[in-house]
Parts: sequence; C-alpha cells; structure tokens
Amino acid sequence: MKILFVVCGEGLGHASRCLHLGHYLQQQGHTVHFAGYGKSYTFMEQHMCGNLHRAYREVCLEGENGFFSLKKTLWCSKWILFAMLRSALTVRRLIHEYHFDCVVCDTMYGGVLAARIEKTPVVFITNQNHFNGPHGAINPVWQVLNGIIGRYIRLSDQIIVPDYPAPDTVSEYNIVVPKGEENLYAFTGPFIEIDTERYTCAQETIFTSFGGEPYKLPMYEMLKTVADRRKDLLFEVFYTGPVLPDSSENFVSHGYVPNLYVHLARAKIAIVHGGLTTLHEALIFGKPVLIIMDPNHPEQQNNAKKIMDMGAGTSVDGRNVTPDELEKKIAETMKCCPLPFHIVHRAINGRKNATKIIIKAANRRQT
Repeated sequence: MKILFVVCGEGLGHASRCLHLGHYLQQQGHTVHFAGYGKSYTFMEQHMCGNLHRAYREVCLEGENGFFSLKKTLWCSKWILFAMLRSALTVRRLIHEYHFDCVVCDTMYGGVLAARIEKTPVVFITNQNHFNGPHGAINPVWQVLNGIIGRYIRLSDQIIVPDYPAPDTVSEYNIVVPKGEENLYAFTGPFIEIDTERYTCAQETIFTSFGGEPYKLPMYEMLKTVADRRKDLLFEVFYTGPVLPDSSENFVSHGYVPNLYVHLARAKIAIVHGGLTTLHEALIFGKPVLIIMDPNHPEQQNNAKKIMDMGAGTSVDGRNVTPDELEKKIAETMKCCPLPFHIVHRAINGRKNATKIIIKAANRRQT
C-alpha cells in the first residue's frame, strides 16, 4: 500500500507521532510519504525522513509574553479558507502524482477535502474535536468552531484518537464522540513505542520542554531565574526556536537532540506545556509532570485537569505565575507518585491498532 501522511506543523507532537506510526507501516512493507510545513517539516527532515514533501500551512498560531493568543491567531488566520484551499490543492497534486491508496491527515483539514474529491480513502488523526475551558466552559467562538470541525471531520472514513481508551484517556476532556458516531472514532492508544529498559533511569534533572514557538521563550527565562537561586537543582531545557536561552552551570540549554528519551529518563520531574504526546512520554517513563498552563489554550487546561485527576502531576496558571510560586510547584510535583503507566502502555499497541484501520481504509481504494 502507498500511504500519505499530511502533518500539522504547529508544535512537534503531530510530527513525532506520525513518524512513529509511519515507520511502523514501513516495517510492515508499505510505502509511506510524509508532507508537512514549518516545524513538522523541519523535524521530519532532521530525522532523515524519506519521501518528504512540503504541505501548505492552514492555520497560524500566534502568541505573546509566553502564551498562546486566540485574538492574534484569529487575525493571523483570517485567510484560512484560502489557506485550506491551497492545502487541499497541494495534497490533490500529490495524490495525482503518486496514486496513494490512503491519505492520513493529522489535524490537517485540506487533505480531507482533497482525498474526498479524488475518491481516495482518508483517515483523520486528532486528540481534540471539542473546544471548551475548565469544567466545560464554552464561548461563542468555540461553539462555532466545534460545530464546523465536528461536521467537517465526518468526511473522513475513520477518526483515530491516538490516546488510551477510557479510563486512561489523557485527552478525555478534549474529545466528544457524538451520539451515533461511536463507530467513526477509534481510541487506538499512542503511536509511540518506548522500551524504558533501554534507558538509564535516574532522578537527577528537571526536564523542561515547551516546544519551539518564539512566544514561549519568556517561560524559559523565568525558569532560568529559579535555577539561578536553586543551585541544588539541575535544569535541562529543550527549545527548538531560533535563539536558545543562555546556559549556566545548572541550567543547560539544548536545541534539537536526536533522542529526547535519554534526557527524559534521567529526570526527577518534567515541566511541560501540556501537549498530549509529551504527557504520554512522561507517563510511560513514570515522571511526574508540572504543567505550566497557557491561560488561552483549552487543550492544555483540560489535559492538566486529567493529569491531576490521575495523581500524575500538578499544574499552574502561567498567566500569573511568579518565580517563587514556580519554585514551590516544582517541590510539590516532586512529591507526586504516578502509577506505573508503562504497564498500561504495554497492554495496548497503538501503532498496530492504527495500522489496521489505515490498511482497511486503503483496501477500499484498491477494490
């Protein structure tokens, strides 16, 4: 089978999980191509990804002072309909050129339309189909967005949620399966495959990663302030933006690293922004997480609530956090004792489950 992955470039989680799944498909003898933009394209290129194409950016995420800004994002994305059309045309051209048996869209919407026009099976991957704040809070913008997204992704042959089935679904508060559409959604489990025994596990560092968006740099700088007065703690920070935070004796800045798990395995805790892939990785390694929530980012807030429900970490509202409060939260997080989640992970093979769905869809093209 010939499979095309079309990958969102906002953050690295989409590219990371699609590479895991795509490589598994290749091991099963299938031909896999990848298309991405921005950070996803760079990430896949750094991983020596073959059959790599450039996709067209659909949405532009913007922020300020370390946090996501809905207002700026909406303004930057005001031409989203034209962007989605260009995205669809790009994917349609690739379908024409390579005759794919199935298109897999990870939070990329134009590819769904292109595949439907070309009568090519399409599978959609997402860990958020419903926007709401803590405790189900909603606003008019999210109501409209929920309605549009819910109707649009129904065009897919199958919707994969790369998360554990209940009750271990980390994205539980971000996914709403409409009544009557239960068969359309599949909670396959994460696509990552981690053999924790391959890594030297320790309790040595404070692992920190917020992704590579430039607007998140102020949060790294605040952590540097904490590190300067807590010489007993060793911070390892990972940032894929253009300018790395300055390193010091106990604050070590890293850009791109080929294997992040080597560093995560050595951590006492992980300080993260609340993206699903990073949370899965921390849980599998048994690391408590401190989520510095973006006050305007509902996905992170809802993931944080679930993590606290599970007793696997703590969270803090990044809008008002101070170095003093951050230092206290680090100490509080170190006292958390997550359940041995690697046992849950071992019981479900997300890559295998997702592959079955994709190949079943691809078979419909060949018949």
